[in-house]
Amino acid sequence: MDHKKYCVVSGTLFALVALAHLLRIVADMPVQVDDFAIPMWVSWIATIVPAGLAFWAFRIARQPG
Repeated sequence: MDHKKYCVVSGTLFALVALAHLLRIVADMPVQVDDFAIPMWVSWIATIVPAGLAFWAFRIARQPG
């Protein structure tokens, strides 16, 4: 797999993770692990960070060479 394809695949996966967390925020879905309820602010961070990584990967994939 060449560099551009790797960046596109990585960017797509990061974008899907960001989208899943954004959907959790919009739908106000609770997440519970054992007895611990995951706070909603965790999904805000888990939306912003992968979205930034996806943007970065797609930007690198568009560069010539």
